[in-house]
Order: sequence, then structure tokens, then C-alpha cells
Amino acid sequence: MPALTSEKVRTDLRNIAIVAHVDHGKTTLVDAMLRQSGAFNERDELVDRVMDSGDLEREKGITILAKNTAIRRNTQDGPVTINVIDTPGHADFGGEVERGMSMVDGVVLLVDSSEGPLPQTRFVLRKTLEAGLPVVLVVNKVDRADARIAEVVEETHDLLLELAGDIDGMTDDAMDAVLNMPVIYAAARDGRASLERPADGQVPANENLDPLFDVLLDHMPPPAADPEAPLSALVTNLDASSFLGRIALVRVYAGKIRKGQTVAWIREGGEVQQVRISELLVTQALERVPAQEATAGDIVAIAGIPDITIGDTLADPEHADALPRITVDEPAISMTIGVNTSPLAGRGGGDKVTARLVKARLDQELIGNVSVRVLPTERPDTWEVQGRGELALAVLVEQMRREGFELTVGKPQVVTKTIDGKLHEPFERLYIDAPEEYMGSITQLLAARKGRMEEMEGSGTGRIKLEYVLPSRGLIGFRTDFLTETRGAGIANHVFEGYFPWAGEIRTRNSGSLVADRPGPVTTYAMLQLADRGEFFVEPGAEVYEGMVVGENPRAEDLDINITKEKKLTNMRSATGDELERLARPRKLGLEEALEFCSSDECVEVAPKAVRVRKMTLDGPQRAKERSRAKARDRS
Repeated sequence: MPALTSEKVRTDLRNIAIVAHVDHGKTTLVDAMLRQSGAFNERDELVDRVMDSGDLEREKGITILAKNTAIRRNTQDGPVTINVIDTPGHADFGGEVERGMSMVDGVVLLVDSSEGPLPQTRFVLRKTLEAGLPVVLVVNKVDRADARIAEVVEETHDLLLELAGDIDGMTDDAMDAVLNMPVIYAAARDGRASLERPADGQVPANENLDPLFDVLLDHMPPPAADPEAPLSALVTNLDASSFLGRIALVRVYAGKIRKGQTVAWIREGGEVQQVRISELLVTQALERVPAQEATAGDIVAIAGIPDITIGDTLADPEHADALPRITVDEPAISMTIGVNTSPLAGRGGGDKVTARLVKARLDQELIGNVSVRVLPTERPDTWEVQGRGELALAVLVEQMRREGFELTVGKPQVVTKTIDGKLHEPFERLYIDAPEEYMGSITQLLAARKGRMEEMEGSGTGRIKLEYVLPSRGLIGFRTDFLTETRGAGIANHVFEGYFPWAGEIRTRNSGSLVADRPGPVTTYAMLQLADRGEFFVEPGAEVYEGMVVGENPRAEDLDINITKEKKLTNMRSATGDELERLARPRKLGLEEALEFCSSDECVEVAPKAVRVRKMTLDGPQRAKERSRAKARDRS
């Protein structure tokens, strides 16, 4: 954001973001800060992870959308408002982190006292240093039995210096600020923080978060703000209300904004339009309350502009100068999303099955999600959707599914580029922490995915840390295989590394599919006869259709089977009667598992009541012809 020439600052305000890797305790810390600031009444029901308000966020235990809250703190010089942005910790939602950075003047970096800095820590720190924001380090979960507090602090300092050295234009003052970064030791779950380092595995001696609040007020710079300057505000987020319509979250950089005021709305491309602010809301704890005026430095919500989008500028009509738009890293993964074209379309519990509704929903996602792109394809009912990673796109599909859409979703693919006439693809840096006995199987698994080992480190505790660089394609479907190989004891995290030349063919799946060769209900008799063919995804009574994938073949080829075959009845009576025969429990595929499983000629049928893997070409003879043509091309 542009530096303001005025020396005026808002001493009664701080704007900060809390950033960390997944599951290091950001949202839990915000909970504790809200409770100790008096944001909840005595009779209010205390909800854990109150900022994770979405159903998917609570189910998955991760933050997906960046959200803000306001904490009021009384000091000797008067009350101070601390605007806190709670950001996602998963790299796939990095666009939310970058958006949060545009709203704040400082960053609280949260690091687990045992795990230390992890891939997303590197990502958010790089963005922080590039933006020139000061950092406060909070070492969280110091009461963990395996805490190693001193080593984690040292690792974080080393990472900061490494990243600072890689950033062009880093001044000596900025480097000194990195070296003199305050360190706070916390147990967010207990609402405790201290400036004194406790022993490993012990809670901080202080019984509240006062040391954290004091450091934030002393170390985080107040926003530079000139309330007498012409209005200049940037739209950083969007929300919606059934009463007010679209709500824009804006950071006011200069001047004042008032309810009922007429302002210049500067859109992408430079188009300027005069609009009226019909409603102005400020955040108090977790609620937005009406206000008449906000001044430079504030983060407020406004209503009255139906088509406003992230990155737009609101300015004084006589000084309509646009602020720099929010930019994020380019997407690396894509998938096709279209209407449900299976024979069971419309029978999966969805009421939104037309191409018009799907396109309208994808266009709506573009408004509030700066990390997503939607491109047309050769088919009028299918679109290519690009995002940061598999999880981000899977979350979008799951949200649409819960809204009543029925979709056909293609296998995730990487977004390639042509650089200097050569094809390039995205690569990831993968960090693995696993028991030593699984090192051989992990190495073999990653070698098949074109992984290159960069570093190996033993901790002396029976676990080993590995660092790999591999194509993003190699991570599609990797999670399931990795957890299987390590018996669920391995931890894998990755972060975007960059674009490098195409690494060649990668075969990420060594098994084939069991494909239904005709429509009808699944029978127990057929499943018993075919039990030795592989593992099934369906159970007796389920409706299937020709071309639907009903199981996994352990061999590396597809097998068409008749899973609807019925037992022929005779008039011969058995002496002992029919014996009770038991079937193996079928493997149920969720959305993410189905996307990982499907191969290049398969897609996923998604409906509110069902997730099915199917062949893109349903007709068996036609699939056989396509396979023959593909083999002929490979031979030639």
C-alpha cells in the first residue's frame, strides 16, 4: 500500500494479522484474546474456535477464510482497539493470507513449540517481509510434553534471516528489526503468555495474556493516518447480508468515510462511478454494529454498492486516485467443473442441475475468492477452474454440493506455462516427518513421482525428517498412498517452489478400476462371485450404470464386470439350506478421496447425496476403441 506523507498516526488503533502453519493454534489464541478482553458476557456460551464459523471449517478443523475481529484494550493513555485478522494456515488458501496482509500494519507469527517452523510458516513470513511489516514471534503450546522451545526460537530466527537475505531491497534497519523481534511464550488453550521462557513442557508462569497485549501495543506500529486528507480506501474482502445485500470490507488509508456519503468508486480498468454509502458498520468483538463515521486507519464494512469487488478503491470524488489492487500468486492446479451428465443425474438430491446455475455460482465465487480463475472450455456446460491446490478446489466443490448442485468434476491437473519455448510445470517443496522404519517405502514412493531429495535429518527420537522437491503432479493422490505406507504415522507438508521444465510422465496410480458394464441394482450374489477381483466402493442394492467405477482392481488395468447379476433360482432344495455368507465392507469414497483416486480417463459425479467415480466415456465398446487408438499413438 502507498506510504502516506503525513506523520499523523492513530495511537488508539492497531491492525495486526495472526499467521501460522496449520494447527499451530491461531484460532485458539484469538479465542483466548477475545475472552480476556471482555468480548463475551458472563451468560454467553463459550464456543471453541469461535472464528471458524463455517461448517466445513469446523468439520475439517482448519481455517478457510480470513476473518477479522476487534478487541478493545484499556491503557493508561485511553482505550485502544486491536483489529485482528485470523488467517488460514493451509498453503492452498494462501490468497486469503495475502489479502489479510493488505489490511494490517504488523504480524503475529505463531509457531508450535515442538514442530517449529513448517512450510506455511516460510510462505507467510516471506509475504510479511516483502510487505515490510514488523513481526512478533509467539511460541505456542509450550506445555507440550515434546516441546523444544529454545531450538524452535533459533530455527525461526534462522528462517527469518534466510528469507530476509533473499529479498531485494532489504534495508539494515529492517534487518535489525528482524534480529530484535520480540518473543512471547504462550499456551493459548490455557490463555497464558509470558516474556520469560518456561521449561520445556511447562505452562507460562503468568496467568493471562497481558504480556502479549503489552507487546502488541508497544511493538506494533499504529497506522499512519491523516483524517484531513481526501478519502482513500481499499476493498479487501466481501460478505453478504439478506437485509443489506453485498457488504464490502474496506481499509481506510486516508480521510474519513461517512454513512450517506457520495464517493468515487474506482473499478478494475480505471472506470470511475459515483456511488452512495447507504450503511457503515464497524466491528466490535464478533459483531458488526452501525456507525456514522470512520477515519483513516479503520477497517470497516460498507453497503450500498451491489457490484463492488475485492481490489476496488473508494476515493474522494475530486481526488479519484486508485490504490494498487491486491495481487496474489498465480494458481497451480486446475480441474473441470460442469453439469452432471450421468444417467443418474437429478436423482442425487440436488435441485441445481443446469449449466446456467453452475456458471452463475462459479462467477459468484470469482467475486470473493481472489485465488480462483474460471476459464471456458470446448463444451458449453463445462468450465476449467484454477486454484492454488487440490484442497482449495475440493472445498469449492463441497460447498457447491451442499448448496444443492449436481456436478461432474474432472481429475485435478497442473497449470503449465511455456517459458522460452519450453514447457514448464509447477513444483512443490515437500517436508516429511515420519518414523525411520518407513524411510525405504517413502523414498520408493517419491522416486516414482519424480521427487528429488534435498535434505535428510535424523532427530535421534526414532523419526526422520526429509525434504524433497517434486512436480505438483506428483502430489495428486499422494496423501492416501503416504498415509498407507506410514500406517498413518507420517506427517507431510508442502509449499509452492516455482515453475521448472516438464519432468516427464508420472504414473501415480498402479491399480485399475472395476467398471460396471450395465445398469441396474447391485446384487449380493454378484459381489460374492466377484469378491476376488478387488475392493468394492458400492454395497448391495445401490443403483449403478454402465461406465460407473464400482471398485478398485489391484492389477494395473480396468476390468468391466457385471455387478448386477442375479442368482438363478431352481426347484432343487438344498439339504442344509442357504448358508449365511458375509461380504467385506465396501470402501466409501469421500469427495477428496474420489478426486485422488480417479485416473486421467475418469471423473467424479458429485451430488448432495452421492459421490461416484465414473468413466468419462460410459459406453464400453467406445472406451475399448479409444484405448486401442491411444496404444497405436504410443507405438508410433
